[in-house]
Amino acid sequence: MYIELAMALGLGAVVALVFLKNRKNVLKAQDGWWGVGTCPQGPEDDSIRPFKVETTPEEIEDLHRRLDQTRSFPSLEDSRFNYGFNSKYLEKVVSYWRNDFNWRKQVDKLNKYPHFKTKIEGIDIHYVHVKPKNLPEGTQAVPLMMVHGWPGSFYEFYGIIPLLTEPSSADDIAFEIICPSIPGYGFSEAPQKKGFDSVCAAHIFNKLMKRLGFNKYYVQGGDWGWLITTNMAQLEPNAVKGLHVNFAPPAKPGLLMVLSILFGRRFPKLFGFTEHDVKRLFPCMEKLVVDAVKETGYMHIQSTKPDTAGRGLNDSPVGLAAYILEKFSTWTDPEFKNLEDGGLERKFSLDDLLTNVMIYWTSRCIISSMRFYKENFGKGLNQPHAKLPVYVPAAVASFPNELMHTPKLWVTQKYRRLKTYTPMARGGHFAAMEEPQLLAEDVQNFVKIVEKRKKK
Repeated sequence: MYIELAMALGLGAVVALVFLKNRKNVLKAQDGWWGVGTCPQGPEDDSIRPFKVETTPEEIEDLHRRLDQTRSFPSLEDSRFNYGFNSKYLEKVVSYWRNDFNWRKQVDKLNKYPHFKTKIEGIDIHYVHVKPKNLPEGTQAVPLMMVHGWPGSFYEFYGIIPLLTEPSSADDIAFEIICPSIPGYGFSEAPQKKGFDSVCAAHIFNKLMKRLGFNKYYVQGGDWGWLITTNMAQLEPNAVKGLHVNFAPPAKPGLLMVLSILFGRRFPKLFGFTEHDVKRLFPCMEKLVVDAVKETGYMHIQSTKPDTAGRGLNDSPVGLAAYILEKFSTWTDPEFKNLEDGGLERKFSLDDLLTNVMIYWTSRCIISSMRFYKENFGKGLNQPHAKLPVYVPAAVASFPNELMHTPKLWVTQKYRRLKTYTPMARGGHFAAMEEPQLLAEDVQNFVKIVEKRKKK
């Protein structure tokens, strides 16, 4: 008892010191020019142009020819997904892609929502913009930007968009949704110069929201979208009313985090750890180091030589699909690597999975999307945004099968005005695509609290 009391007093002092440090500093970003050549003189073209996803017979014929000419290679016996994408199941995916998948039909589905492009800092920014259709008179929609990550796309949000723009309950908030493509992803133009990192993307997305006429708005993200939206809040705390993330890797380790790692298994209640926290964190060497190394080989490649590996993926649709879809298996549930089919169709349809792959294939963006890792990690892990807390109201939806688990104690070290931390019932890394209903409900709950429509 005395040990716990002493530790509690010590932790209280640590918390006080941590919160007194790093007072409300605002992240800074300068305007850039990411287009070809030098920045032209004169004002930037701020026009907004409608955009439509299109395809051609030649594009489909080229895809089919490459699929027909793929060279298969057998997986090891009983390897399932432990060595990567299983070749036997890959043959099934390729057969479906070649003979049953209807890209024209999926293009029509992509175009069900309005698409636009606008040029910001020299590059075209693509986004989907969906407004509520049946907004009650006298009410206003709440603007919400939702940002994807890698190897996802704006298409991840197609299941959650109707849940947020056309809520079934009269008590729910109707959102106006903006889903941009990160520059270098999908139909957003790739930066032509080195150095385009998450802060640059956040700066551009804040500009996009202002260009659309929003002075106050909410942001939501997972994967890279987590970091971009966090940076948006750090850059423009007076514009971002609230930040909701479904991925929140630990911030730079501080004393409190170190103490919780050292003593959290023995004194979980002292650190507010739940049974799930203990299960995901300990033994810490296995859970925080070994497991991370096993699943981050791609990150090391993309953070160092993205163009080399990307060149092969840009030429081979089968290679591209294997590289992307393996993540939709293991990152959805780590146990799926022990299944012959990687469990892919347990959570997603092949049509949806291949549509996401086709966005990468038809836009030829895999290399530029991989470069985003080098631009971020190449600058080191001690960038200004990593050291700055977030002071806007924040929420974390903690999905049980997420790649990295971050307990509430660790989250509060970064997000100082945490309104909700929700241990979700099920789901993994691609939450918006896998569990749109659960994510929509958590977003609703958070925004209602910030808007004072609901008690915390």
